[in-house]
Formats: sequence, C-alpha cells, structure tokens
Amino acid sequence: MHASVNTYRVMDADAFVHKIQEELVERVKAIEGFVGYFIVDGADGTVVAITLGETQEAVEIATVQAQDWLVQRAAHLIEGAPDMTAGEVRVHAGR
Repeated sequence: MHASVNTYRVMDADAFVHKIQEELVERVKAIEGFVGYFIVDGADGTVVAITLGETQEAVEIATVQAQDWLVQRAAHLIEGAPDMTAGEVRVHAGR
C-alpha cells in the first residue's frame, strides 16, 4: 500500500473541506487501485489530506488529480504550496 500526505495552510477550513467533499471525492474514488481519502482538520489553519492506494501509481494519479482540482477550484482558499510526503506504507493496523 502507498500513501500521500499533504498539509495545507487554509484561510477557511470549513469552506475548503466542503469543496473537497462536494467536488473532489468522487473523482479520486474512481481511480483504479484507490483505497481511501481522508481529510484531517488541524483546527489551527492546517488541513491534512491523506490519500491511500494499492499502488504508487494509484496514489500519484490521485495526487495529480487533486492538485489540478485545487489549482482550478480551491486556490483562493489555500495559503502557499502544501507540504507533501509520499511513499510506501510501512505499518498498517486496522480492526
């Protein structure tokens, strides 16, 4: 499994999260190998987006689609470039 973790500084977390839920989620769900997409509101002006995929390629495709969407639809809500980390998930625990 692979993941991408992107941390954004946002001006309005509620508006940012709402736009993601309404406009982006269905796009990334359609990607072959997609596992999950999570948004964490840091409650301090940061929002973290976590993308999980079965393969590195699935995560890369989802990340590119999300970045393209952000530039087109949500750039006005973001302050600067995100901090991005991507790679292989080394530990996975679930119920």
